[in-house]
This record gives sequence, C-alpha cells and structure tokens, in this order.
Amino acid sequence: MPIFEPKVGTIPAEWETSFAMSDFNNGYARPLPQSADMSVDAGLRAFMLGVYNKLAIGLVVAGVLAYVTGNVPAVQQLLFARMPDGRIGLTMLGMIIQFSPLVMLFGSMFFMKNPTAKGVNMLYWAVVATIGAGLGVLFLRYTGGSLASTFFVTAAAFGGLSLVGYTTKKDLSGMGTFLIMALIGLILAMLVNAFLVKSGMFGLVISGLGVLIFSGLIAYDTQRLKMTYYALGGDKNAMGVATGFGALSLFINFINLFQFLLAFMGGSRE
Repeated sequence: MPIFEPKVGTIPAEWETSFAMSDFNNGYARPLPQSADMSVDAGLRAFMLGVYNKLAIGLVVAGVLAYVTGNVPAVQQLLFARMPDGRIGLTMLGMIIQFSPLVMLFGSMFFMKNPTAKGVNMLYWAVVATIGAGLGVLFLRYTGGSLASTFFVTAAAFGGLSLVGYTTKKDLSGMGTFLIMALIGLILAMLVNAFLVKSGMFGLVISGLGVLIFSGLIAYDTQRLKMTYYALGGDKNAMGVATGFGALSLFINFINLFQFLLAFMGGSRE
C-alpha cells in the first residue's frame, strides 16, 4: 500500500491530491466545455512540452534523492530506522520529511490565492525534493532491479495514458469527477486496512484499484491541461502557473502509479 502505510513510513503526501489540484490554481486547470479549437498548434505543443520537461527533471531529482536517502548510510540513518520486529520505521526527521509534501500541498490552497509562476515553481521543487527524499524507504523494501523495472513500466504506461488524454476527443471531465470520488474511497479503504483489517489480500485489491484510478487520472489531467492552454489566451504568468501545477499533478500521479505497481512487481528485501 504505497500511499499510506504507517508501518513502513511511506508517503502520505501521495494521497495524490488530484481532488484538490483541480481547484488549486483558481481556475487555471478546471475542465472546460469542448468548445476550444482542438487543432494541434505550435503553442500547445510548446506548453505541453514545458510541462513534460519539468515533470521529467522532477522525476530525475526525486530519483537521485531517493537513492541517496536509501543507500548512503549516514543519510539513511537520519530518516529511517529498523524497528525491533524487523520492520522499517521513521525517525522524527523522517516523519517530517514524509508529511511535508501533504502539508505544503494543502497549505498552498489557502496561502496561494493569487499564484505566480515563481511561487508555483518553488512549491513544485519543494514537493519534488521532499517526496524524493521520502522515497528512499523503497530501496530498503525492494530490490534495485525490481525498482528499475517497475519504473520503466510506469514510464511506458504513463506515456501511453497521457497520449490518450492528449489525443482523445471525448470529454473526460465526467470520468475525472468519478475518479476523484473513487480516490477518496481508496484512501479510506487503505486507512481501514492499515489500522483495522491488516489483510495482505485486501491490500493487493487496493493496489489494483489504485493502478486503475491513477491510470485514469493521468489521462484526465492531460486533457485538463490541454483545455487549460486554450483558456489562458496567451497570458504568460497564467501559462507559467499552469505549467507548474500541471507538472505537479502529473508528478504525483506518476509516483502513485509507480508505488501501486510495486505491490505487484516489486521484489521484496524483507
């Protein structure tokens, strides 16, 4: 259960917050009626390329930080600790790192009423850095080979799903609403399993649902970004804000999909 698992200290910030992200930027990223000219033009390509470039760099940064916190003993010991029963737990600093992205994401909804490109960029890199540092726990739970193979599968799936969201002419806003509600239900189910049921089989079912939900959200968020471009009308600041929020939303989707897939593909060290 990669979103919330107190027993191993995974990333509560990966409660994706897609349900919040749609309203994060005061309208820059809300779904719009299919009235825009859907023809592909240079401006749209440049906008989407900017989002994907920021996402790609963010994944590299997060991966490097995860490797350092998971493999460099001096850093690893600052964040993670082996509990008496053999499970991996968090130090106080580790807990702060793990919960920081969630705090920043929800805090930004209240403190970034009029977001600027610079402010959103700072938020993006702060979230990427703290999530990346927290992902180091995965190196303690899974083999390096399984992490690498799962990452490439996630990247391939992400590319295909994002392409679907970009090219489809079907309005996905209804599906997006359903997926966001399903995500809330998924979080509740994970909490129940983590604290009450504690069933491995139930955890696998949850992971399967997580893969489906975040796969759908990748396509939905991609189309949402495309429609956002048409709504901005060339406003440079708004475009910068949308690029930052778009990359952040897709980054969180990617990380969640990756962690859910690890439940099926990850080779355990424990």
